[in-house]
Amino acid sequence: MQPDLEVVQIGRGETFRAYEHGYPFSTVRWHFHPEYELHHVVATTGRYFVGDFIGTFEPGNLVLTGPNLPHNWVSDVEADEIVPLRNRGIQFTDEAIRGAMGILPELQCLSEMLDKSRSGLLFSNATSEVVAPNLAELMNARGIRRIELFIGIVGALSQDSQTHQLTGAEYLPDPSGYMSTGLNRALAFIDANLTEPFNEGDLAEIAGISRSTFSRSFRKHTGMSLMRYVNRLRIGLACQMLVSDHGEKITDICFGCGFNNLSNFNRQFAAQKGMSPSRFRSRMLNHATTNFDPDRSIQAA
Repeated sequence: MQPDLEVVQIGRGETFRAYEHGYPFSTVRWHFHPEYELHHVVATTGRYFVGDFIGTFEPGNLVLTGPNLPHNWVSDVEADEIVPLRNRGIQFTDEAIRGAMGILPELQCLSEMLDKSRSGLLFSNATSEVVAPNLAELMNARGIRRIELFIGIVGALSQDSQTHQLTGAEYLPDPSGYMSTGLNRALAFIDANLTEPFNEGDLAEIAGISRSTFSRSFRKHTGMSLMRYVNRLRIGLACQMLVSDHGEKITDICFGCGFNNLSNFNRQFAAQKGMSPSRFRSRMLNHATTNFDPDRSIQAA
């Protein structure tokens, strides 16, 4: 079965994306993305799949997957059971981490670990215990503290002498093959053209299937309708713009992130964030709370 493309949005002016989510969740499926991903299980047991590897996991399971390596964690829970917090993770690009290594020679120690992660890298329980509290703090960290925690986490990973590579030596990810599927081409188009106008008919044509088939397939693979998916990505982008550019007008942000109607933008923003865009910006600037993360809500189901 071909893996689905996951569209990962890393915030403007940020080196990586930190996230946490429960179970079930829209991205819990056989999928891939160009970013590295550190995946830490907080709760539940089950089976996980990385490339051609199949194993069992329990709380504390800590794995780094390299670019375009397909993966999935499936928890053993009852059909109607909801787990509020299943895992935490970090996603970052090869360009970002290699760029940092070029500027800071001390980070060259990460090179071997990054190379091994292309086969999937399982870390020891001891390293997981060291990393877990830093990952938890990272979820709401801001500014320099985010970088401090990130460096501490990847530093601890690079010092683990008891790691295990997961896939067979002959297993090689094939992103060009994955992208041949119609739905993945459509998802890539959304990512590249998020702020431009398009509709379900346009994406169905890109995918090479009928509009009704595309609608059913999209909902099955993302857990939501196309409109809800796109609106969440656009509101996530709007949050990044509100935080990173304090002088930009709300109207300009509305149109800049792909909405063509200010009232609809305000309505969608309030539905997702529970407040107006201006209130969101004010609360972020005043540090009135640490519970609003413009990235973590992008893919919430």
